[in-house]
Amino acid sequence: MTAEGVKQGPRPVEVALNPRREEMPDLGGLAPGARLARNFHAGLPGYAPTTLVELPALARRLGLWAVFVKDESRRFGLEAFKGLGSAWAVARLLGERRGLAPATLDFASLRAARPRLGELTFVTATDGNHGRGLAWAARLLGHRARVFMPAGASAARVAAIRAQGAECTVTELAYDDAVRHAAAHARETDGILVQDTAWEGYEKIPTWIMEGYGTLALEAAEQLAGMGVSGPTHVFVQAGVGSFAAAMVACLGTALKTQGMPQPRFVSVEPHAADCVFRSIAAGDGRPRICPGSLETLMAGLSCGEVSSLAWPVLSAGLHAACACPDELARLGMRLLARPFGEDPALVSGESGAVGAGLLHWLMRPEESPETSGNAARGREALGLGPGARVLIISTEGATDPAVWEAVTGLS
Repeated sequence: MTAEGVKQGPRPVEVALNPRREEMPDLGGLAPGARLARNFHAGLPGYAPTTLVELPALARRLGLWAVFVKDESRRFGLEAFKGLGSAWAVARLLGERRGLAPATLDFASLRAARPRLGELTFVTATDGNHGRGLAWAARLLGHRARVFMPAGASAARVAAIRAQGAECTVTELAYDDAVRHAAAHARETDGILVQDTAWEGYEKIPTWIMEGYGTLALEAAEQLAGMGVSGPTHVFVQAGVGSFAAAMVACLGTALKTQGMPQPRFVSVEPHAADCVFRSIAAGDGRPRICPGSLETLMAGLSCGEVSSLAWPVLSAGLHAACACPDELARLGMRLLARPFGEDPALVSGESGAVGAGLLHWLMRPEESPETSGNAARGREALGLGPGARVLIISTEGATDPAVWEAVTGLS
């Protein structure tokens, strides 16, 4: 109850324009490393670019020029993009120990170096996908992984990590505290922390992880060019700690610029319960903010309360806007992609993967989501969404918790 004794309604969808956005931001040094990571990934077993699909029926329904989805549900058989970052970070760590230059790293030589390196243990904390990706990369290259998860972790995600041969422990901690726990464990056991967020004194490995994510951006830029598209006008990017969003701003922005395409408007998307990037952008003073509380949200992969120190400078300069959404928009996005309109292909997208699609639909047709409040017309105007918009959505995961996906979509 408020002080006046009136019960508050649900928090509305919020859109915060970035007052510190630069027209020509310094996109940082991620792009060269991303190209090296792409070359390394291309030599891994099972590598293939994930598909980028156009959804013309959805675009017509929403009154947009085009909607594209980069579908990460089949990446390395892991159902999410996160293995890209983990694999490149592990490769760089192993290469350092063998004195190998980054440009020379390849799967065969690193695997062959395993007897000389001995068995290493890589440690991390995760809500699911990053830990699964690290467990896969460690196993692939002949090493071990030790993974810690926050309280309430999905049993399906725990099982997926253990299926990669990792030791996985669910803690009683919130995500950010689980990260600190993993860091302490690595120090105490001579493990190697491979964490997808950065803080003062821990930035080299998270940089490599962000470079690894750049493979997705380079693929998308090439695929858009191959479709004859003059680049997206908008890119919706999920923001947990911000590492993925910053990698897309830097690497996709650079790739599109290299192809002579204009810079799109990058829009971050987060759940209400874990909206540290939104709070930081909305504050407008250039300083990152922490999201307090339990961080409980359907979007488990975005349940993070502190912005990565590496990601924040890129996001502060490069994001056009940040959005905070209710969980219902993730459910809406899952249903939209699983049960498409007209000739559009069906896509399997999990809770964190589908929220961009749900947000876009709400912005353009809010009358179809009466349970979600907010000023959609003002949001559309702020983001510049209209008949000429070409929107790229990145579906970052498939059904990483099958029971949730089936319950939301009604499919199996």
